[in-house]
Amino acid sequence: MKNKIIYITSIIVSLFVGVCGTLLVVYYIPDNNEDTKVVEEVVTINESDTIAPAVEKVYDSVVTVLNYDRSLQATGTGFVYKTDDEYGYILTNHHVIADARTIEVTNMQEVTVEATLLGSDEYADLAVLRVDKDFVLQVATLGDSTGMEIGDTVFAVGTPVDVKYYGTVTKGIISGINRTVNVTLDNGDDFMMEVLQTNTAINPGNSGGPLVNMQGEVIGINTLKLVEDEIEGMGFAIPIEMATSVLDKLESGQEIERPLLGVSMIDANNQYALFSYKVYLDKDYTKGVVVVDVENGSPAATAGFKKDDVILKIDDVEIEDSTHLRYILYKYSIGDTIKIEYERDGKAQTVEVKLTDAI
Repeated sequence: MKNKIIYITSIIVSLFVGVCGTLLVVYYIPDNNEDTKVVEEVVTINESDTIAPAVEKVYDSVVTVLNYDRSLQATGTGFVYKTDDEYGYILTNHHVIADARTIEVTNMQEVTVEATLLGSDEYADLAVLRVDKDFVLQVATLGDSTGMEIGDTVFAVGTPVDVKYYGTVTKGIISGINRTVNVTLDNGDDFMMEVLQTNTAINPGNSGGPLVNMQGEVIGINTLKLVEDEIEGMGFAIPIEMATSVLDKLESGQEIERPLLGVSMIDANNQYALFSYKVYLDKDYTKGVVVVDVENGSPAATAGFKKDDVILKIDDVEIEDSTHLRYILYKYSIGDTIKIEYERDGKAQTVEVKLTDAI
């Protein structure tokens, strides 16, 4: 009986405490809807990455390039990269001025003069033009592309689509570095170019214009854009270092000589081509090139190469195909010695080859 009384008493005390606590909360804590103060913080975002100062440093150095045969054949872009006592020198793409009878350039004040072609190179896709110094409004500062990182802000200045859009500025970022893209040259050769990739809007007519960093320095020469329905925002520029390495020769009109190996070749995985040339290999290859002819007196002939040899490596670099071989070969200079790994009748061979100049 005693335990029952204690149990009932505990229940009554608990109910009493609960009711009192509820009353205290209701009485002393204010209604949120009436008395609670909401603190609002206003955040102001200022645009701090305007490219206007950088644009100003390069804008007036940019020109529109007009390629005439009997009539206007093509338009592109270029930029003044230096002057001397008499002349201004303009850098643009080879394909912008290819096959031109007359080349004219128009500056940002819409003054047009005829330009002299000093030199150009199809493989580098570069050309140098010369104009009277009085035509020049500004000289661009050449920068350094090797310090660029993916995500860095860049912009292009040029004449996309039509001359009425001259001086167009587009902004983007570096999307990729050390890219290689395949291009087909006017002579029919397939070639690989080493380029910077950007999502900066680059359209027909921008070719030859500058790709510029936030310091207003030219770090590349815009050269092409991948144009397919499912691709957007993939533009490419030649690193400025590749241009400066050949400027002296282009300015003096010298031909840029490249090393010769002296073989005709086909891709080792091209079954149709192998059959056409009556090449019958001991095994299937996914990479490499097959020698189908050796030029008399060439470095390949001196090294003992024969028809049906399969070239697999140059200085330990695996050769993907004939385009890749040409790309790797042209990284060397005339007189360099390279190591070539190849297979003959399924057996591995290695030979050193001293490169001579191409014919």
